[in-house]
Amino acid sequence: MAYTVRIAELQDLKSITEIYNEGIEDRIATLETKIKSEAEMIPWLQQRSEKHKVITIENERDEVLGWASLNPFNSRCCYDGVADFSIYIKRQMRGMGLGKLLLKALIEVAREQDIHKLVLSTFKSNEAGQRLYESFGFREVGTYKNQGILDGKFVDVTIMEKLLIDGL
Repeated sequence: MAYTVRIAELQDLKSITEIYNEGIEDRIATLETKIKSEAEMIPWLQQRSEKHKVITIENERDEVLGWASLNPFNSRCCYDGVADFSIYIKRQMRGMGLGKLLLKALIEVAREQDIHKLVLSTFKSNEAGQRLYESFGFREVGTYKNQGILDGKFVDVTIMEKLLIDGL
């Protein structure tokens, strides 16, 4: 099957919200526990800076199967070239290589936006995600112990990074 990766548009928000809510329900990628409505997600998409894109991956029937976003790492201007990112794949499509396609495209978009470094936080238990990031040259920086609480239990969060350019 052929897949297309493109910049997200407002009409994608229903699918983006559904996929994000699956990630919230499955407790594998976010400390967020409150299911989001499409109305809550509209400002999230519309108020993003030009630099912090959201991309989607869709099948031949134009169905959004996953999305990824570049997010501000820190509001201070000295961090303008650093972005955090998120990747979410529709539940029944996980493990089929879509995350790899999205991450490859997201790195290209980041470079186009003059982002020199990508960082991410991942659950220590998300071994599949960590393998994906390592396959793209991300390195583990460290682990925040007891970083958040999910379902009444402390969760460790691993920090990873990838330099997109060497030096400035």
